Amino acid sequence: MQNPEGLYELNPAVIDVPEGLDLVAGLTGFADAGAAVTQLSEYLLDTVDHREVATFDADILLDYRARRPTIYFDQDHLADYRPPRLSLSLATDEIGQPFLFLTGFEPDFQWERFSEAVMHLIARFKVKTTTWVHAIPMPVPHTRPIGVTVSGNRTELTDAMSIWKPRTQVPANALHLVEYRLQQQSHPTAGFVLLIPHYLADTEFPDAAVKALESISAATGLIFPTDALREEGRDFLTKIDSQVESNPELARLVGTLEERHDSYMEGNPLRSPLTDVDGELPSADEIAAELENFLAARRNGEEPEPFSL
Repeated sequence: MQNPEGLYELNPAVIDVPEGLDLVAGLTGFADAGAAVTQLSEYLLDTVDHREVATFDADILLDYRARRPTIYFDQDHLADYRPPRLSLSLATDEIGQPFLFLTGFEPDFQWERFSEAVMHLIARFKVKTTTWVHAIPMPVPHTRPIGVTVSGNRTELTDAMSIWKPRTQVPANALHLVEYRLQQQSHPTAGFVLLIPHYLADTEFPDAAVKALESISAATGLIFPTDALREEGRDFLTKIDSQVESNPELARLVGTLEERHDSYMEGNPLRSPLTDVDGELPSADEIAAELENFLAARRNGEEPEPFSL
């Protein structure tokens, strides 16, 4: 194998990357139901402060004929060319907590070398945990919360959040290989598969991005602004509900999916990590108190206790 470090170039201007950060990853490619990863990447890059730490070589990793980049034609001349990017950035969440963010296209070539390159970067920056998300279409209704399947070696997340635990073969994502290699090194890693209603898989479903952010927050403690996405989600679902109401055949489909979903969930009671032992949501004061304790521990360099709500 060629030197994995030859796949990327470090930004010499970024020399102050803290050690022990969480790494968050989402790559667009084979499957992105509801445009979950696309929305996640665009939303974070638009709303959080970030600087590129490393940039991967697209000419080596991308099949341009399969995923042609866009070039802009302005009446009589070519005005702009935007090459695909795959990069690692140093970012901060809504309250200033730093993290690393790997985003861009999923490599078409050299997966083994790419996974080794990512692992080199993880070792270089002494990454604490690695969390990644992707989304697949499933026969589930849009009228129920988006579910997730959790993979990796963080059993506390799998036990608390994974509603579907199949034994099956699936088409791989490049980050599956990264996760597999990290597991072999006992590096804390979690992959969240969002289960998106199959009839919305080809749309830009805002709730999918919200669920991706919630999953990342559950794994890392990072906090992201989601109000705009949630508002878009409410508007989107209002339009979908209107279409369902006016189409009896679609209404029957959704009703059947609801029955199957509810029947399945009755046998898989997962307590939300945001509810107490009685299944009640905490009050705003309780959430604020827990958040203060969490931030105080982070400022003092301590490992914060898990939320006890």
